[in-house]
Amino acid sequence: MFSDSPDQLRKAIRDVPDFPKPGILFKDITPVLADPKLMQAAIDGMIAPFAGQQIDKVVGIDARGFIFGAMIAQKLGAGFIPVRKKGKLPWKTHGVDYSLEYGTNSVEIHQDALAPGDRVLLADDLLATGGTAGAALKLILDSGATLLGSTFFIELGFLEGRGKLPGGGPVHSLISF
Repeated sequence: MFSDSPDQLRKAIRDVPDFPKPGILFKDITPVLADPKLMQAAIDGMIAPFAGQQIDKVVGIDARGFIFGAMIAQKLGAGFIPVRKKGKLPWKTHGVDYSLEYGTNSVEIHQDALAPGDRVLLADDLLATGGTAGAALKLILDSGATLLGSTFFIELGFLEGRGKLPGGGPVHSLISF
């Protein structure tokens, strides 16, 4: 990882006003993903707090969490487990509903994806309100696996999502806004 990567990563994140709806300032990570050095710096930075730990599985959340989670899993020599929106996984699933600002949503994981004793790291691109990450963490904890922690590329701290995550390991964010 190059020494000034946090500043370079922050500068590469593009602000897109009024997306996906008026009043939202969207943090676009595609410029980071398009640059192999920045992408590697992001992955290295997300992994760093968990260095030296034996991680068996990395759980990534639909959809950008698949990008980060799969790369982290590959680098760690771990398996990758997707958490997807309801109805998107082809096998028997466990699911959980969670609250949104207006209404609810659901995420699912395959019933055989995690086993008691698996050492798990959750990875996603963004921690905002904590709803989706909290639901994914509940699925991990309900499986009996050992949650080592959670790692996010970006955290929108003003939304206080970190405080809504169920217990189980440290929460790391590489870039905070």
